[in-house]
Amino acid sequence: GRAARGIAGIVVYGAIRDIAALQAGSLPVYALGITPRGPDRVGPGQINVPLNLDGMLIEPADLILGDADGVVCVPFALVESVGVAARARQVAEDAIVANIKAGIMPDRSAIEAAVAAAASRHNL
Repeated sequence: GRAARGIAGIVVYGAIRDIAALQAGSLPVYALGITPRGPDRVGPGQINVPLNLDGMLIEPADLILGDADGVVCVPFALVESVGVAARARQVAEDAIVANIKAGIMPDRSAIEAAVAAAASRHNL
């Protein structure tokens, strides 16, 4: 099966069809869009080769992560440092949510200053 081959999900840089069947399955599938047309079968393709998608180089060992908001590629050499930064970000965001639930609102002064500065630059 796909688990034996190491397949954890599919990312298509294009459109896919049969979306209802794909959503009902357990394999995550990400694509740019949906189409009723079948795929073009042009050649056998390649496995474990670098590819370039709109200027983003993806190497075979890179980490691909996806959720309902989209897909990102983390270069293999950065996986550990990105993981540390992501965990720190999650801890900080969890603290903000906990504070909001407790009635403590975040300090918005930096955001308000940035909005005011942008407004003055654009004469708003």
